[in-house]
Amino acid sequence: MSLFTIEALELLLWTSKPKPPCLLRLSLDEREETQMSIPHLFRCPISLDLFTDPVTLSTGLTYDRPCIERWLADGNLTCPVTMQRLSDASLVPNHTLRHLIDQWLIAGAADFHCRTKPTRSVNDNELSLAAVKQKLQSPDIASAAKLQALDKVRAVAVESDIGQACLIQLGFFPLLLQLLLRAPWPADSELIEVALDCVLSFSPASPLDSLNMLTDSSNLDSLMLLLDQGSARIKISLCHLLEVIGTSGATQELSLIVGQSPRVLQALVFLAQNKPDGAASEAAVRAIAGLCSSEATRRNAIREGAVDGIVSYLSSSAGKTDARALAALELLLGHEEGKRAAVRNPNAIPVLVKMVFKVPSDHKGGEHAVGSLLTVCCDSTPATTQAVDAGVVMQLLLLLQSQCSSKAKAKARALLKLVKSMWAAHAGGGQCNNDK
Repeated sequence: MSLFTIEALELLLWTSKPKPPCLLRLSLDEREETQMSIPHLFRCPISLDLFTDPVTLSTGLTYDRPCIERWLADGNLTCPVTMQRLSDASLVPNHTLRHLIDQWLIAGAADFHCRTKPTRSVNDNELSLAAVKQKLQSPDIASAAKLQALDKVRAVAVESDIGQACLIQLGFFPLLLQLLLRAPWPADSELIEVALDCVLSFSPASPLDSLNMLTDSSNLDSLMLLLDQGSARIKISLCHLLEVIGTSGATQELSLIVGQSPRVLQALVFLAQNKPDGAASEAAVRAIAGLCSSEATRRNAIREGAVDGIVSYLSSSAGKTDARALAALELLLGHEEGKRAAVRNPNAIPVLVKMVFKVPSDHKGGEHAVGSLLTVCCDSTPATTQAVDAGVVMQLLLLLQSQCSSKAKAKARALLKLVKSMWAAHAGGGQCNNDK
């Protein structure tokens, strides 16, 4: 912890902007009582003190002007942090950082004034992010005012990492989650959409353990309601959030809880099969893939139709998420229920054959497609016959001639060997495997 002392407040006097008179009237006792934790991004890498005049070098690193000027005056021609030689020793003022530090200082001082009964009201500009947080927390503020506050949060979050650090320091991430989960639906649909945008703009810098509030049944019910009935924009955003939950180490328990919900999985499968809305189907497939990183979720996903959902997506996808989708499908086909689902789906084998080799080639996706075919065909002569009829031999030969990984080539050779053995069995009047 660092005291919000006279020196910190005097920074406001040293800056070029005129400062609110209320800050300058703080008494010595008041200043010594006020304590704040300085975000590390507000500290100069040289002095480790709060920036007074942040400037940026050609290397992209920011330093306090007095410190870097002393460094350069001593004859150093390198960046102090990276030790990269400077081709240009000019110093560019970092106005964004300066503004955020000013706002941070103002917010802290204004908050102190509110607690100590100020002699005059403090306006919204002086309260800055503290006022925004208060608006979002208050049950008496109208939705329109909260929307304006959320627009400011979103602007600060996307502007820079420093802005995100400020918001995280002030506890905005859990506040935004609470807001979107407790806002009345559908009356506040726009508020929920913007709150979700704000939550997603934090990733990956956000404290993801806050997402564990969704383990509460009422919060999870709210999420499922929005996933079922929300607008297209809300559904896409929630899919992105579920992908984060499925892939983050901080939310493993939550991922298991979500993965046990038939309602969530059914909604994702339905979206994955929604061909007219490519963005929604892609987001849903990414969410399914994220949640299926857990072994415990895969059987539930298969029961709720995940295999058919992914096959449907791949049959008409634009290619951006093919590798993720194929990787998830290969995991699902590792289960007997998954293999049976693929054999029952008349499009599964032709779609996988098409994905073995594509132009432009996606070697990672091709590897997963071959792995999936190998898993299914190994136990099913009809599936192997269907793959041959769909042109798998030519696809495998093209893949082997490409720059794919050694793992992909090993799988391709194994599948070719399986196809050859089936032909030999048929020529001898037998079968290589039991039909399934």
